[in-house]
Parts: sequence; C-alpha cells; structure tokens
Amino acid sequence: MKELIGRPGSVSGLLLRIGQFSCASIAISVMVTTAGFATFTAFCYLIASMGLQLLWSLGLACLDIYALWKKRDLQNPILVSLFVVGDWVTATLSLAAACSCAGLTVLFSRDLHFCKGEYHLPCINYKFAVAFAFVTWGLTAISSHVMFWILLASV
Repeated sequence: MKELIGRPGSVSGLLLRIGQFSCASIAISVMVTTAGFATFTAFCYLIASMGLQLLWSLGLACLDIYALWKKRDLQNPILVSLFVVGDWVTATLSLAAACSCAGLTVLFSRDLHFCKGEYHLPCINYKFAVAFAFVTWGLTAISSHVMFWILLASV
C-alpha cells in the first residue's frame, strides 16, 4: 500500500501538486484578466477558492520537494490525516466554486444570451476559467482519495 501513485513525498505526488497549482493559477489568471468579473459574486468566489487551492498546493509541493531532497517518508498518520482534511476542504470549495461559475456561465451564454448583443460579456474567458477550476478540483479529488487510502492503510 506504500507505493500508491500520488502519495506524499513522491515524484508523482509532486507532479499532482504542481498540476493543482498550475491549473488553479491559470483559472485565477484568466478570470482576473477578464473585464467585469468582479461584478458577479460567483466569479469572486472562484478567485478566492482557487487562491486557497493555489496556496495549499504550493505548500504541499514544497513539502514534497523537501521530502524528496532529504529522502524523508511522509507516511506519518497524523500528517496524512492533516493532508486528507486539507484536501477535502479545498476540493469541496473548488467544486462549489466551479459549479456556481459554470451555472452562471451557462445562464449568461445560453439562456440570457449576454455573450452577444448589447451586453457582450467575455463568456469564453469564463468558460476557460471554469474548465481549469474543474481540472483543479479533479486533481485535488485524486489527491484526497490517495491520502484517504494511505490513512486507512496506516490504521
């Protein structure tokens, strides 16, 4: 059970965290460079959620780099339980933000037709940010699943 892909302190775990960090930063970058995003609460929530995900992933990536560099094992049950709770929290927030923004984007583009006409909202940017938010959530869900199985194996 010790050789799970994505476990903390491994190269695959580091790549998983780098993927989370990258996708969250792309979602933030796309949304922040979009004009008028701050007038919608769901998009502001996406920025906040992805910001938290970015910080969490960066911290755990640094911890993975340290563990790889010093050849340390991060399979401590207390440490892994902290990772599980942190991943669950950030995954839940990421999913909620991605879903609310996706709903708002669908409302604007398909139902109200705000992407064309007099309003002309930049819906393609909203869609890109939402897509990267969902990818971030998926990577975080994978990470939390791996951490949970490590925690169960250590009990």
